Amino acid sequence: MNMITVVKNGRLNPDVRLWTGIAALAVGGLTFAEFLVQALLVGARPPLDDDVALTEFMARTANQTLFTILIDTFLMAALIVFLSGFRQLITHTRPDLQWVANIMYGSGLLFIAVTLVGDAMEGGTALDTTNLTPDASSLRALTVGHTLMFGSIGCTLNALVAASAAYLTLASDALPRWTGWIAYAVAGLNLLSVPTMFGGTSPDSFFAAGGAATALLATFPWLVWVVCVGFVAIRDRRRLEHLAPEVRAALA
Repeated sequence: MNMITVVKNGRLNPDVRLWTGIAALAVGGLTFAEFLVQALLVGARPPLDDDVALTEFMARTANQTLFTILIDTFLMAALIVFLSGFRQLITHTRPDLQWVANIMYGSGLLFIAVTLVGDAMEGGTALDTTNLTPDASSLRALTVGHTLMFGSIGCTLNALVAASAAYLTLASDALPRWTGWIAYAVAGLNLLSVPTMFGGTSPDSFFAAGGAATALLATFPWLVWVVCVGFVAIRDRRRLEHLAPEVRAALA
């Protein structure tokens, strides 16, 4: 078991495993909340070529859309904590893998940036219908843009995060090896989802850009991996009885 224990002024530094796990579970919980809002309060959007239906839909779901974006913003904040903690777990165990950990961390931060830009575009569709005369062409352009960001672009970056995390896990043994194999599977499924960018925008198509295929093949497996890492990180967190006697004495 690899523990990170630093004592300064008689106090322990924050337990990286504990906070990595908490952040991972927060990502899982917030994603589930976001899914419920989308499924129960927002629903499926109409075809993009139906200007009247699209405008009415955006106006009717504006507040729900903004609430979803608010949830996603906190989700991305939790994801930053998770990625930072994961990198620390690896580099503490295998400092020579720092460059691979940086690839994982950098691609994760880029995924977060892309997601937040997509959130801003989606938020633009909601604000465009709030106390304004909505423009169907603007709504359509914003929707198509954030669909690609949440879809194929995000899948490519997630595949890089998962593949590098898988290699780091198996090479360092900082986490159970089975989580590394799950990460490799997640990377492959995300790559399989990239071609959905050519699937059109029909809300009824399973393989549409940013459609159900992306959610089932890419988003859900990636979320399962994050939550699994969170559980094992909390399970293996630093406990008082694991500390050396001199460390326990310093904390007394």
